[in-house]
Amino acid sequence: MATVISTYARAFADVVMDKRLDPAKTLAEAQQISALVRDSKALREVWETPSILAEQKRAVLDAIVKRAGISQMVRNFVAVLIDKRRMKFLDEIVAQFAQELNQRLGFAEAEITTARELKADERKDLERDLARVTGKKIKARYDQDKGILGGAVARVGSTVYDGSVKGQLEKIRQQLAGSGV
Repeated sequence: MATVISTYARAFADVVMDKRLDPAKTLAEAQQISALVRDSKALREVWETPSILAEQKRAVLDAIVKRAGISQMVRNFVAVLIDKRRMKFLDEIVAQFAQELNQRLGFAEAEITTARELKADERKDLERDLARVTGKKIKARYDQDKGILGGAVARVGSTVYDGSVKGQLEKIRQQLAGSGV
C-alpha cells in the first residue's frame, strides 16, 4: 500500500505545484480534513462504506468543505479518494503529501530533542546550523528529554546529529574501553 499512498501524495503535490497553489494553506486544509476523519468514527464509516453511493459521500464532503472554508482543489482531491475508495489511507497520504511538498520546496523536517526548553534565539541558531549542515531549510519540531543531560540531538531524515552531553560521555566511554585504559 506504500505505492498507493505515495502515488496519490505525489499526484496531489504535482497539482499544487503546477497550479501554483499556496503549499502551506493547501497542506493545512488537507490536514484539517484528515483530522476530521480521524476524529469522527461516523464520518469514517460513511466514507469507507461501499454500500453508500459516491454521490452521497461527496454531498457530505461538500457540506464539510462549505462549512470549513476548504478550497476547491482540496475538495476535489478528497473526492477522488472517496471515488477510488482510498479514504482509509487519508492520514498516510496527507503525511506523505507533506513530505513531498517539503522535499520539493527544499525543506527538511528535523526532530530536535533538548534537555530543557530553548529560547527563541537558541532555536533559531540551532535551525540555522542544521540548515547549513543539510543544505536545506529546516522545519523543526522540538521535544524535551532531561535524560540527554544537556546539548541537543537532532534527527533530520535518517541522519542523527548527537551533540548531547550523554552522547559525548558515551563516545568517551567507548574510546576508553577500546584503548584498554
